[in-house]
Amino acid sequence: MTIYLPPVRDMQFALHDVLKLSQSGLPGHEDLDPDFTEAILDAAGKLAAEVLAPLNAVGDKQGCRLENGVVRTPDGFDKAFQAMKDGGWTALDCDPEYGGQGMPYVMGVATGEMFVSANMAFNMYQGLTHGAYSAIHAHGTDEQKQTYLPKMVSCDWTGTMNLTEPHCGTDLGMLRTKAEPRDDGSYLITGQKIFISAGDHDLAENVIHLVLAKAPGGGEGTKGISLFIVPKFLVNADGSLGERNGVSVGALEEKMGIHGNSTCVMNYDGARGWLLGDLHKGMRAMFTMMNEARLGVGLQGYACAVPAYQNAVAYATDRLQGRAVTGAANPQGPADPLIVHPDIRRSLMDQKSFLEGARMLALWGAHLIDKGHNGDADAEGLVSLLTPVIKGFLTDKGFETAVLAQQVYGGHGYIEEWGMSQFVRDARITMIYEGANGVQALDLVGRKLAQDGGKHVMAFFEIVKSFCKQHGESPLAADFVAPLKAASKDLQTAAMFFMERGMKNPNDALSGSYDFMHLFGHVALGSMWAQMAVAAQEALDAGKGDAAFLKTKLATGRYYMKRQLPMTATHLARIQSGAAPVMELEAEAF
Repeated sequence: MTIYLPPVRDMQFALHDVLKLSQSGLPGHEDLDPDFTEAILDAAGKLAAEVLAPLNAVGDKQGCRLENGVVRTPDGFDKAFQAMKDGGWTALDCDPEYGGQGMPYVMGVATGEMFVSANMAFNMYQGLTHGAYSAIHAHGTDEQKQTYLPKMVSCDWTGTMNLTEPHCGTDLGMLRTKAEPRDDGSYLITGQKIFISAGDHDLAENVIHLVLAKAPGGGEGTKGISLFIVPKFLVNADGSLGERNGVSVGALEEKMGIHGNSTCVMNYDGARGWLLGDLHKGMRAMFTMMNEARLGVGLQGYACAVPAYQNAVAYATDRLQGRAVTGAANPQGPADPLIVHPDIRRSLMDQKSFLEGARMLALWGAHLIDKGHNGDADAEGLVSLLTPVIKGFLTDKGFETAVLAQQVYGGHGYIEEWGMSQFVRDARITMIYEGANGVQALDLVGRKLAQDGGKHVMAFFEIVKSFCKQHGESPLAADFVAPLKAASKDLQTAAMFFMERGMKNPNDALSGSYDFMHLFGHVALGSMWAQMAVAAQEALDAGKGDAAFLKTKLATGRYYMKRQLPMTATHLARIQSGAAPVMELEAEAF
């Protein structure tokens, strides 16, 4: 069985030494002192390691099954889901008016990482519910909120998002699902949706589907789309469950990974639904859910790789193979452990430096969302810019990290009994769903860079510039400030290339969009590492904290700045090559 060790100490460092949560001045954050957050993280880590992680392989082997129209989840999922509910984890950052605990979003992200790392497929049941809760909370009527949110906060009812259809994924303007208005204000929803995660299961009394459909008079394309609340069981006036609605599971998808989550084909046959938000403005309401989901998938991307890395370290420490080139490190044994070899160290350092930087970026993004929730429009704009970077870059690199961890095992990594294959297979979906990563790159370059006149990307550049200026004379300047400044220049040069060439030939910009997303991701992680280095050095100078932990943090950061951040130059060179090498071949030449 694989191991999972909750990274509580590293999270505490990020929350308090770097973000300084309790000093942020945000409402509710003054209570987030280190003792309080440690208690929360310890409890979440205990649930993750002792209850969820042992079910990860069970879910992978058993999968879900469809029996008489009902999806059955793997053995043990029901008791684990009840434990999640009993602990109040589904309600952590939800509105107290509907039964939530009202904690900042950043605490939901921190605990969420541990739940994903322990059992990604299981955590999707509650994770998708949170997204549906957020959409109803933001766009629902008072009656809708009172009807659905208390039960969704507790996860007595779960939620889904229904976008994709067999003939259209990203291009939602092509969807065919219809909504016919009724005299009582409801609609009859007819159509088919595919790839619906947690579309049906036996963990909750009801499933609340949020469904995109076209109502009469909406016109063509996405402008004619509306969003509807379609419950599996109709809800009576007193809140009790009524008759079964006209929605059913047509099939369960056979997938590469996340076997423990039910990915359904959903058939809507005149199912009753109720409009959420404004008529023909469904994309606006759905994007509330989609943006949260994209940040959540970015979290999944690196969180999947955390236990893969932990297991790779354990294997590299125990497995005896070969001798160190500088002399035997284990002279009493037949060979030295793998971890003595430089290439294994290189692999593990690639993994460690990415994962700790990714965690910091995810928590910073969550902190920006908390600022946005408290009226900071600039923070809201900045996290909107960063969303495709967090989703695209962290999932690409998260999958790559899981593969690196598997590679440490050699042939054993390819054998199912060692468990490394599941981490790779589960991580793979994160690059695809909630907008494939190529689409994230197009969104970043085609929409987010120019958003609000380029205000938000300029704000990001200013954050980096101010940091470099403030710490330009510090002992950390050579290892952290100088490489960050050079990487940021590469990012600015790439953005200027798009501005100069993109209007004349849009393909010049779009051909470089994927490289730009990765370039931006490296600069973002470089910025995180520079901030973590300052925090670690300050703690060392003050004689506070675990000196060994802090020195390790600095060494890991130096590795990222020297071995990973220089990739910005490669991405810039590819961007500056323009569209010609990408578009030169005629279609029939492929």
